[in-house]
Amino acid sequence: MSAVLASNAPTRDAGEARDPGVDLSDVQGNILRGYRKKRVRHLTAQVIDAREARAWIAAIVGPDRALAPEITDAAHWGKQPPDVCFNLGITFTGLQALGLPDATTSTFPEAYREGMAARATKVGDWDNSAPACWQPWFQSADAVHFIVSLHADTAALLDDFEKSLVAGLAGRAFKVCGRNDGAFFNGDEVHFGYRDNISQPRFANISPPGKYDAQPTAPLGTVLLGYPTALEQLTWTLPDPPVLGRNGAFNAFRVLEQDVAAFEKYLDDAAAQLLDSPLAGELLPPGYDGDGSPSARLAAMREVVAAKMLGRWRNGTPLALSPRTPSPDQRVSDTDYDYIDDAAGLKCPIGSHTRRVNPRNARIVQRVANHTRRLIRRGIPYGPPYDPANPDANDGVERGLLGSFICADLSAQFEAIQYDWINLGLQDPRITGSNDPMLGANEGDAGWFDVPTAKGTIRLRGVPRLVRTRGGAYTFLPSISALRWIGSQKV
Repeated sequence: MSAVLASNAPTRDAGEARDPGVDLSDVQGNILRGYRKKRVRHLTAQVIDAREARAWIAAIVGPDRALAPEITDAAHWGKQPPDVCFNLGITFTGLQALGLPDATTSTFPEAYREGMAARATKVGDWDNSAPACWQPWFQSADAVHFIVSLHADTAALLDDFEKSLVAGLAGRAFKVCGRNDGAFFNGDEVHFGYRDNISQPRFANISPPGKYDAQPTAPLGTVLLGYPTALEQLTWTLPDPPVLGRNGAFNAFRVLEQDVAAFEKYLDDAAAQLLDSPLAGELLPPGYDGDGSPSARLAAMREVVAAKMLGRWRNGTPLALSPRTPSPDQRVSDTDYDYIDDAAGLKCPIGSHTRRVNPRNARIVQRVANHTRRLIRRGIPYGPPYDPANPDANDGVERGLLGSFICADLSAQFEAIQYDWINLGLQDPRITGSNDPMLGANEGDAGWFDVPTAKGTIRLRGVPRLVRTRGGAYTFLPSISALRWIGSQKV
């Protein structure tokens, strides 16, 4: 799912220009920069002593490293990056558990206050994705107070850091209720076989050259509170006091199980549907002849289906630039493309995943929304790779993606993408009523997906639900100043 969770940009060059209006040392590092560590561990924790928890928060932004490890900020870390990058997300119930007064907590936005589980129907989390089916530590929203995120290159580093983290002060402050570990595959692939980590929004004078969308520069208010947004004259309201909100961001943390067996079976079924159509020749790569066998034709058409569903070939090549082959004669950009000249979806289907979640400059019903719902997306696989040669070995093995969807407003950005674009298709009347073929809440055999060609459109039916939510929480990623303020409260 290469654009589902494109993430983890290269580290910053020492001479990089920076926006003088943003103190990067005040921003948690996992918001504006990618760590490129090979492994991640997300610890779900519950506060057991509010006073000790506030003292621990004060310590992680304080000078005494004997009391607690230092939280990782967005400032350039020099020639030697830390072995472990450490960040903290706090749920609304976590703010309450820390003892912050109602007069303060009530100033946070409604979506954050209600939490992900309470708003499950807004993001497609029903049936076997409903909160009652989540991992045990996410089922009680009142018990999820912190999500502590650790990034490192080895499991041993994560283990040692966790042991030191929960020793002493932290051990008296909170208890760890659950762990979600992930690790990158070679080639930045995810379980469905697509290349991942392709692009991010670019922020002026902050984002270095690298894996960023060649689209309009995103205003800082896209992800950070206290800055202008892409909506004219609109800045999201800061919580009270303002120090608590400025330079902070919200994160929709998601555990997304991928049904690889169902995906591979659907590719077979859909490829057979296309091969039975008189329009099959419009879709097979030019010059394709294989070995003339039905299996070779099926294999080629399976890759066409996979590309049409996502909007990219599995190697990351965008359909918008190479609609007929994953290996064009000349190298094409992974990010510098648009849909403005593809109104009919002949190159990239309108209902494909990448086009749904990021319409770029394409004409959509909610024209003002084209660039207002952009997110920082960070993701990493969890679980062992699927082995197609040994299907029995995959039974009962959970695998998927650990995803962070970071933004300045959960309702207007994350939830709007999930509800309007992924699960209703409201951006274009031609796909309205259909769900995203990759992430959508497709039920039974009711899911459908249109593949347009110059000679007609083929409707693929029976799209199954391929991604199931297994847990998650809405967290706030406070600035360093905000963490210092929380730690100083005597309540």
